[in-house]
Amino acid sequence: MTAFRTTESPYKSDNTASNMCGFTLMNNQVGAVIATVLGRLDNVTVTHLPSMIRVDGRGRFDTVYADIDEEAGEEEGWFDAAEFEENMSTHYGRMVHLDDRTIMFANPEDAAEYIDFDLQPVT
Repeated sequence: MTAFRTTESPYKSDNTASNMCGFTLMNNQVGAVIATVLGRLDNVTVTHLPSMIRVDGRGRFDTVYADIDEEAGEEEGWFDAAEFEENMSTHYGRMVHLDDRTIMFANPEDAAEYIDFDLQPVT
């Protein structure tokens, strides 16, 4: 009798931390402006796809609204959390909206002070 072996699946479960966070944007004028600004960050990779734009970052990255205003040639205050949410379709990692920026965190511990995440174990 011959014993058969199967190869290990490349789709196996892996629960190790990736240290990655990001979101997808609509592939429109505003999404392109956001992607242009974020693409200048050292820890961010932008991937343009036919129907969306992927923004993936390592650790933490900030989408500073004033930088988007400037790149778009708009008055200060044009870009805000509502405009960001309108152009973003999905995200992974922790997202925190502040008055002047949206911060993406790969690890919830790094966002603890913003999201009231208690790092103390429950006894």
